[in-house]
Amino acid sequence: MTEKELITSLKRGNKSAFETLYRDYWAKVYNFAHVYILAKDEIEDVVQEVFIKVWKSRLSLKEEKNMSSYLFVITRNLIFNQSRKKINEKAYKMMALRSIHISNHLEEEIEVDDLKFHLEKLVTKMPKRQEEVFRLSRNHYLSYKEIAEALCITEKTVERHMNEALKFLRLHFKERDKS
Repeated sequence: MTEKELITSLKRGNKSAFETLYRDYWAKVYNFAHVYILAKDEIEDVVQEVFIKVWKSRLSLKEEKNMSSYLFVITRNLIFNQSRKKINEKAYKMMALRSIHISNHLEEEIEVDDLKFHLEKLVTKMPKRQEEVFRLSRNHYLSYKEIAEALCITEKTVERHMNEALKFLRLHFKERDKS
């Protein structure tokens, strides 16, 4: 059967013509796809898609077409479309991962800001001297000895104020976490 007769039979829906086409061109299409794709199962999927596409578009085939060229064009287009799709999927996955990371980072920042705000509100509710000792320790990083000297009080008094301040904060943060 000539190529022209094969195409004419295909256009009429002749299944044995399709089987002949498949048998004659399967290895060529497979080897061509193998140039671009390494995984055997992916190559076989492409080859199957090529022949499915030929069968579905058989009515639009031109008798004067070179079947080898036609099959290679279909194969090349399928491979490139799949590659493009894979690249887009990878880009989408990377973008999704980045947005999750950014989202987590933003959530953490919001949570930290919320904690800082709550902490500041609680510190302003402390007795004046306790607040002063706490701020000198935590905001200005002074030692108990330096705080004692700056406020003209004993180190023991600084320690007591800090213990009371921390107890006060723990109590109020526990209450906050419960609600």
